[in-house]
Amino acid sequence: MNSTTFEIIASLLRTRSGLELGPDKQYLFESRLAPLLRENQIPNLEALANRLCKPSAEALISRVVELMTTNETQFFRDRSPFIFLRSALLELHAARPKNAEIRIWSAATASGQEAYSIAMTVAEMAELKDRNIEILGTDISLEQIARAQEGLYSQFEIQRGLPMQMLAKYFRKEQTGWRVIDQLRRTVRFQRWNLLDDLKPLGVFDIVFCRNVLLYFSPGTKQQVLEAIALQLAPDGVLFLGGSETVIGITDRFAVRKAECGAYSLAPEAIARKNGRAR
Repeated sequence: MNSTTFEIIASLLRTRSGLELGPDKQYLFESRLAPLLRENQIPNLEALANRLCKPSAEALISRVVELMTTNETQFFRDRSPFIFLRSALLELHAARPKNAEIRIWSAATASGQEAYSIAMTVAEMAELKDRNIEILGTDISLEQIARAQEGLYSQFEIQRGLPMQMLAKYFRKEQTGWRVIDQLRRTVRFQRWNLLDDLKPLGVFDIVFCRNVLLYFSPGTKQQVLEAIALQLAPDGVLFLGGSETVIGITDRFAVRKAECGAYSLAPEAIARKNGRAR
């Protein structure tokens, strides 16, 4: 792939999704876009880049973005965030009126394993049985959202992180894989959303999982996304980032809550701004 082709596709991804890929990631273009080339009988990436520049290429552009932004995910990834999630939920439960809803957002949820891991964590907590809890999973990819809504996973996906007792309790075996039981699926709602879009329509959340997403963004885009999340996070809410992600040096809106599981709270200054007390 020549440099012009790379820059056309990379620039498109940067603009549409925030995804920042350097020249050392050319292999990702070749591997992830190969099915698209076959489907559309496009001979190579150079020809694809030429078609992406045409005014009628919107559908093709959307497909490129979907293929390139599909991130790896698994059930209960890294474990420790889900252990701390229980503590955070108990704190919020104690602090909220009995009739108040607790809202949890799994941003860039991909095929839904993270959102369902959150749902299973909630379902296992007897203290929350009478609490109304909304779990929202969003992703830029309509294909991934459809997969998440279907809740059907392969044996390989099931084996990656899902405890056997959770498998037995919350999944049923089908001919083509394992499906999340209806009772659990009804506790999670999925919809398409781009993290670069305005987050206000999503409302305010008590807990946000935005894990292993920011590492693909430029510093400026990381700041933009984090500060947008800060505006949608409750003053006593918790943000979970991935193990190799941080807010340090990017934004002052957050303070470390529990470093070992990537948990952050709003910084006092951010809370003051949210409450309209900042000067």
